[in-house]
Amino acid sequence: MADNSKIEWTDATWNPVRGCTKVSPGCKHCYAETFAERWRGVKGHPFEFGFDLRLVPEKLADPLKWKTPRRIFVNSMSDMFHEDIPEDYIAHVASVMRLADWHTYQILTKRPKRMEKLLTGRLREAASAPHIWWGVTVENRKHGLPRVDALRRTGAAMKFLSIEPLLEDLGTFDLTGIDWVIVGGESGPGARPLEKEWVVSIQKQCRAAKVPFFFKQWGGVQKSRHGRELNGRTYNEFPKPAKGSTRTSEEKLRALAEALPMISSL
Repeated sequence: MADNSKIEWTDATWNPVRGCTKVSPGCKHCYAETFAERWRGVKGHPFEFGFDLRLVPEKLADPLKWKTPRRIFVNSMSDMFHEDIPEDYIAHVASVMRLADWHTYQILTKRPKRMEKLLTGRLREAASAPHIWWGVTVENRKHGLPRVDALRRTGAAMKFLSIEPLLEDLGTFDLTGIDWVIVGGESGPGARPLEKEWVVSIQKQCRAAKVPFFFKQWGGVQKSRHGRELNGRTYNEFPKPAKGSTRTSEEKLRALAEALPMISSL
């Protein structure tokens, strides 16, 4: 787990899985792949195997060890619903999130069909937990907007969209049942352009639907040059957080003890 994440909308990251594969245009300039591949072949480094998909069971218990509540981006370096991650392992990740309920978890996927299947089935209790926020990436109309419908069908208590990298004008789309929207442009080498009109359109739709709107960045090859302001202001809106856990320190330690047999069996 990494504390003090540089991602503007979270506090920390937790990666019980590392690595992924591309599924849509939003993956073209994947920041996670670029970072991971820098370390391929470096023995002992977490990304010794580059961006190859790998389970990391020794990281499963990390949130249980963090006593101070945080917003945690789950699998910032992977996709929890990747087809090669065993369903049992995904269930273990969900169990830890349910046990360490003093944190808020943010999960994003570009694989909505598997997410829908699990959240309406085996992970139904995790889907209904208000401290676990389930989201999909929306980069364009063809690949991104159908994911929104799949997210709605999960019936999750908290549903959000990460519209990043925004690659085209999405037009008018349905925000029914959506609790939060993040928008951002692509950054780094080869970054594709973001038009202001596209962002303003989404911001106005969020305002009309009373959905919190978070503008992450304009992006570009040097994103720091362009900043985060939209029409003279910074949008840092968040959903109303779930009621914090009332677990005592002793109860938290029991939660950790409960999780350890599950984790050690992997």
